[in-house]
Amino acid sequence: MSGKYETRLAELGVTLPDAPAPAANYVPYVIVGDMVYVSGQISGDANGRINGKLGADFTVEQGKLAAKTCAISLIAQVKSACGGDLDRLVQVVKLGGFVNCTPDFLDHPQVINGASDFIGAVFGDAGKHARAAVGSSSLPLGVAVEIEGIFQIK
Repeated sequence: MSGKYETRLAELGVTLPDAPAPAANYVPYVIVGDMVYVSGQISGDANGRINGKLGADFTVEQGKLAAKTCAISLIAQVKSACGGDLDRLVQVVKLGGFVNCTPDFLDHPQVINGASDFIGAVFGDAGKHARAAVGSSSLPLGVAVEIEGIFQIK
C-alpha cells in the first residue's frame, strides 16, 4: 500500500525509479541520526543523461525540467534511505543546486526552482527548504544540472 507521498507522486504522474547507483567512489547517501545527506543527483531521465549548458543549449524552462529529474532522483534516494517508506520523511532541510551554464547566464535560481517546485508539490509544508543555486562552468559527465539534499527522517 502506498503512503501519502507515494500517492501524491502518482497524482503528479511520477513513478519513482530505483535509487540511482553512484557514478564514482562515494555512497548515494549517509544517515546521521535523523538526518539523511544525499549525494548530488545528476539530470537524467529514462532516455539517459541530460547534458548541456544553460545559456547555450537549453532554455530556462528546459533547465527547470532537468532540475526536476534531479529532484525525482533525490526522492528515490530518500525512499531507499527510509527502507522503502517515504512517509518517514519529516522535512526537506536544504537543497544545493548546481547549474552548468555559460558565463553570462544569470537565471540559476529559476532553473533550480524546477526541483524546489516539484519538492513542494510532493511534500507540501514538509517540502519547504533552504537552498543554494550556483552556476558552474562544467558539471560531471557534462550534465546540465546537479542537486544534492539534506533531509530529516523519523
